[in-house]
Amino acid sequence: MLSPTAAAGTRWVPDYPHDWAIVDVETSGFRAATHRVLSLAVLTVAADGTVHGEYSTLLDPGCDPGPVHVHGLTPERLRGAPPFDQVAERVEALLRGRVLVAHNAQFDYSFLAQEFLRVGKLLPVAQRLCTLALNRRLAPPTADLKLGTLAAHYGIRHAKAHDALEDTRALAGVLGASLAAASSLGLSLPLVPCPPRANGSYGPRIPKMRCSYRSPGPFAPGGPLVQGMKIAITGATGIPREELAVRAASAGLNVMSTVSRHTSVLVANDAASGSAKARRALAEGVPVLDERTFLALLEDVRPGTPHDQPTPPPPAGPPTPIAAPPAAPPAAPRRRATGPVAGRRVLVLGGTHPDASAARARVVELGGAAAVNLSASVTDVLVLAEGEEDRRMPRIRKLLIPLHHTDWLDAGAPTETFNASMDGNPSVLARGAVIDLPSTRTARWTVSASWAQRTACEVDVVAFALDEDGQVSCDEDFVFYGAPDSPDGAVHLSTDGPSEQSVTVDLSALPAAVRKVTVAAAVGGTARFGDLGGVEITAAPDGSGSPLAQAALDAATTERTLLLCEIYRRGPVWRLRAVGQGYDHGLAGLARSYGVDIED
Repeated sequence: MLSPTAAAGTRWVPDYPHDWAIVDVETSGFRAATHRVLSLAVLTVAADGTVHGEYSTLLDPGCDPGPVHVHGLTPERLRGAPPFDQVAERVEALLRGRVLVAHNAQFDYSFLAQEFLRVGKLLPVAQRLCTLALNRRLAPPTADLKLGTLAAHYGIRHAKAHDALEDTRALAGVLGASLAAASSLGLSLPLVPCPPRANGSYGPRIPKMRCSYRSPGPFAPGGPLVQGMKIAITGATGIPREELAVRAASAGLNVMSTVSRHTSVLVANDAASGSAKARRALAEGVPVLDERTFLALLEDVRPGTPHDQPTPPPPAGPPTPIAAPPAAPPAAPRRRATGPVAGRRVLVLGGTHPDASAARARVVELGGAAAVNLSASVTDVLVLAEGEEDRRMPRIRKLLIPLHHTDWLDAGAPTETFNASMDGNPSVLARGAVIDLPSTRTARWTVSASWAQRTACEVDVVAFALDEDGQVSCDEDFVFYGAPDSPDGAVHLSTDGPSEQSVTVDLSALPAAVRKVTVAAAVGGTARFGDLGGVEITAAPDGSGSPLAQAALDAATTERTLLLCEIYRRGPVWRLRAVGQGYDHGLAGLARSYGVDIED
C-alpha cells in the first residue's frame, strides 16, 4: 500500500493534527444535481501520514456516462458495477470523523453529498480541505495548479490521470508536501465547514422562464406592447398575479420582480397605492397601466428582436446625426511586465487602509504585483507604520524575505537587482484595466477572490448575470451563498476557505440574454472594507490552469460592497475588466440596484 510519507519524500509535519479522507470522483458532467458519480476512491490517512486504508470502485450511474474521452468510463466498463446505494455504507465509514480532502474539493463534496441524499443519507463530513485552494495560498512556482503539475513539482509519482485511485494516491503525496510548505510559511489551512451556509435572506422566490427577446425600450402611451418589454405588477389584481404573469410571459414580455428606469410598464389597478414599485415607477417616469388596459394590449403584442439576432435597423426616414458611441477600453495584451519592480510580488504590512492601498497601487504602477497574504511567491515586504508588529514578521524574517520602507517606493527603484522571469505569470491589472479572455483556451473561467487571513470580517462574494440594461432577467440570476448556481449552471459560486471564494463562468452556457457577469464582494455586519483591507482577484481557465490576470483591489474606508470585476461581451470576444468600485450600501442595496427583488 502506498505511503504518502514516502511519496512526498518528506516527513509529515505535526502542525495540522487532522485525520484525512482523500477523495477523488469521476463524474458524468459538472452539475451535482443532475449528473452522477461514475467512480470514486477514498484514501484514509492519519495526521502523521500513515495510510490506514484505501477503497475504490466503479459505479453504475443509471445514465449516460458523459465525456468518455476525459475519464474513459464507457457504458461497457460500467456495466455490472454496483449502484451507489450498495457502497454508501462503506464510504460513510471511511469519511466519518475525517477531513475530506480533494483537488477542487467543493466539486467532489457536492457530488458525494448529492449521491448520499439520493439514498436518504447525509454526507458524514464536518470539514473539507481543497488542495487547489491551499496551493493558491502557497503560490508555488509552477505553470499551473493542476494535480499533475503539483505532483511533479513536489516530486510525487502520478501514474495515471483521471483514474480515481491513482489520483488519490498522488494527492496524498501532494497533501503531505503542501502541509509542509504551509507550515514553513506559518499558514492556517483553508478548512471549510460542511455543509456551508445553506440559506440566506436574499433567496430567489419563484423560478421564472427567461425572456427570449431584447428589451425594445420604453412603452409609448397609446402604443402597442412589444415582445421583450420589461413588465412589473403591483397591488391587488382581478386575475391571480401568477396567472397574469404567465400570460405576459407567454406573449413574450419580460416579467420582472422590481421596477427600475429600464421598466417599460407597471401594471397597477391603484397607481397611488404607495407600494415600493409604485413609488419607484413615479420617480422613474415609468408608465402605469391598469389591469384591464394591460389585458387588452396583451391581445396584440408586436414582434420583438430575439437575443440571438442582430438589432433591426431603424425605420426609414430622414437621417438624424448621432454621436459616435464611446470607444471600448483597450484590452491589455499579455506581455512581460516592465518597470523598476517588475517580477516582484510585494506584501504590504501595517499603515492605515488608505496608506496601504496607495502603496499597493504604487507597486502596480512600478510594474510589480501586490499581495495581500504571505505566500511562497512573495519576493519583498513593504513595512509601513506599525508593520513591525504584524504577527507574520517573525516568519518573514526567518524566510529572509527582503524588508523595505516607504522610501523604497519613493525612490522608484529597488536597491538590489532581481532576476525573475515573468513568462507565464499573470498580467497585473490596475483598476479599470481590461484583458481579453482567449476563446482558444477554454469557455470556463474562474475568478478567485482572497483577502487577509484571520480577518474578523465576514465576506460574501456574489455574482450577477446581467442583460443589456445591466439588470438581472430574473432573481435567480443573482448567485450567492444561498443560491450558488444560476438556473442554467453557467455561473457557479464556490467557497474555498475562510478567506477565499470563487466564481466560475461557463461562457458557452450563458444565455444570449446575458451580456455581462459582474462579480462583487460584501462585508457583513457593521464592518467596512477599511477593516478588511485589500482584495486580490485572479482570473484563470477552469481546471487549475495558470491565472491569466491578477489584480489587488482596495475600496476606501467606508464602503460595504465592492465590485471586483466584470466579464462582458464585446462583439464576438469576452473580456474581463478589473473594477474596484466600492459603495456604502450593503449587499441588499447592491442586489436591488441590479433588479433583484429583496424584501426589507
